Amino acid sequence: MERLINIDNGGTLTDICVGSGTDFAFTKTLTTPVDLSQCLFDAMTKASTVIYGEPNLSGLLHSTQHIRYSSTQGTNALVEHKGPRLGLIVDDVDILGELHHDARSWSLLDDIVGDRTAIVPSGLDGDELTAALVAEMTRLTTAGAERIVLAASSQAREKLFKHIILERFPRHLLGSVPVLFSWEFAADEVRARRIWSGIINSFLHPTVERLLYSAEQRLRTHKVKNPFLIYRNDGGSSRVAKSVALKTYSSGPRGGLEGTRALAQAYGLPRVLMIDVGGTTTDVGTVWDYEIATARRGEIYGIPVSYELSDVHSTGVGGSSIIAVEDGQIIVGPKSVGSAPGPACFGFGGTQATITDVNLLLGVLDPDKFMDGEMFLDADRSRAVIQQSIAEPLGITVEEALIEMASAYAHKVSESFASLVDSAETTTLAAFGGGGPMSACEAARIAGVRKVLIPKLAAVFSAFGISFSDISQSYERNVTDLSQAQIEAAAGELESLATRDMFQEGYDIDECTLDWSYLVEHADGRTDGRTLSEAIDSAADVRSEGGQQTILALRAARSLPHPIVQGGSPETKSAAVSAGTRAVRTSAAVVEDLPVYLLDQQAPGATGPGPAIVEGQFFTARVPAGWELEISNSGDLLLTDTH
Repeated sequence: MERLINIDNGGTLTDICVGSGTDFAFTKTLTTPVDLSQCLFDAMTKASTVIYGEPNLSGLLHSTQHIRYSSTQGTNALVEHKGPRLGLIVDDVDILGELHHDARSWSLLDDIVGDRTAIVPSGLDGDELTAALVAEMTRLTTAGAERIVLAASSQAREKLFKHIILERFPRHLLGSVPVLFSWEFAADEVRARRIWSGIINSFLHPTVERLLYSAEQRLRTHKVKNPFLIYRNDGGSSRVAKSVALKTYSSGPRGGLEGTRALAQAYGLPRVLMIDVGGTTTDVGTVWDYEIATARRGEIYGIPVSYELSDVHSTGVGGSSIIAVEDGQIIVGPKSVGSAPGPACFGFGGTQATITDVNLLLGVLDPDKFMDGEMFLDADRSRAVIQQSIAEPLGITVEEALIEMASAYAHKVSESFASLVDSAETTTLAAFGGGGPMSACEAARIAGVRKVLIPKLAAVFSAFGISFSDISQSYERNVTDLSQAQIEAAAGELESLATRDMFQEGYDIDECTLDWSYLVEHADGRTDGRTLSEAIDSAADVRSEGGQQTILALRAARSLPHPIVQGGSPETKSAAVSAGTRAVRTSAAVVEDLPVYLLDQQAPGATGPGPAIVEGQFFTARVPAGWELEISNSGDLLLTDTH
């Protein structure tokens, strides 16, 4: 069976999971921010070593059916507001008011657009309109706009604007200042939602574009024939040229949600809350009744956009988040040191404290076994940074600072998901990512959650979750009040598009599943949908009232092999076997020798009390006092608060 490579590129670490049937090989590598395609190939080379016993990148690539890739680079760019300077041209002053609908949208628009806005009055026409557009384009580019979003109130008006701009600024002259036309990007009648979609996409696009096309070019040098696929937030994958940057937002966490759903089904857990703690962010999502929470019109920072997105919330707290003192208080994030320079203990020149430095000095992390022993952590550097940036400003000892920092970090992680816990007794927290297992129990206890599930593939779980993805494309047509003949014509157009696009993905339409549905959409984006038993049903089904729209939707998908996840806890229990002890600071004045359990050496049904340390491959889990650990049939770590 040909392999499928799944890669999740984070701000600090890049994860890879290679699947072939029921067998998986996985590893991690540092993200290379200067050239993000480099860490992709570093990860694949390391994975080939795991599989073949020596580096054999060519052998791995040529035994692979597809490479599916997701990245948090766009998510991190928005979290830290790092991206291109945008310009915005509209034809109605009221649009700017609609875009500034709350404090979050004010902040985001101010940071990425600022005063680079222009209003071309809707009453202008002819030479006056041309002169106004040319003048505003020139002013915005002179003011430093690297990309421009143009949004008119009507589709016809925007087409006129486009004609003028391309006539006066041909693409070979406009050069490095691309223009996105909002109606072409999203045919959404709600203009604030449509314009925000264009703004966010334009902000994300350069980061994603540089990475993906660089990766594709490097793959061509290896004569790889199968297309490089980008993993999207809706759970599907497609060629780079068939995706938009906005759909890559929080795509890595969507992989985690797919894996979480598989765990929920395997263990029979109807309410699972996912936290994926990476280097820069903690991503939170829910799987209620075995369904991933999604929104047809998703939200980013509470800002509605025109595309379907899984309901994932990202908070600027991760293993590389900067911990500092402001106004006498310990503050965690949202800024991150990333992988370069990284936490102080990495030894790459980092001069700011992170939770990684804290856990190293607490004794939770073994300095010789970080990244599965591939990287040594320098405790002296961590101590010096924490002494200077935390202990001295607060007038406390380093030992006291460590406890205070760990508490502040756990509260920050808990804040990221606490509002979603509506039934603490029936909710299970699925925690993964490099930092999730270390803080999950303390954060869960703060939120009142008593059960934590840490998968054995926790360190690369989002990459593993991408394994549930198929190659797919989605299409829509507004068929409100159309005749039966017009609906049939619209369906024919959609199927033609699907046939073309899936062929370009490498598959005939006969190999694909076509899922048709009618969606009755309300003004706020809510939908009432019904899957059709036939491609087209009665025209009476698409009559809409009260301003609702009826959408004919098609999803074309080519299935790829999915992994099988097993769960369950054996009836026969045994004591977990310790591999030794580790001195861990549990308070400012107390250091305890805690048992260390190696996860992959425990038998199913093995149990043990906290406090303890559990070492998995590429991750460390901390089990506090009052918690009990158990190993499931499939080797996952089940944790229960017994207090």
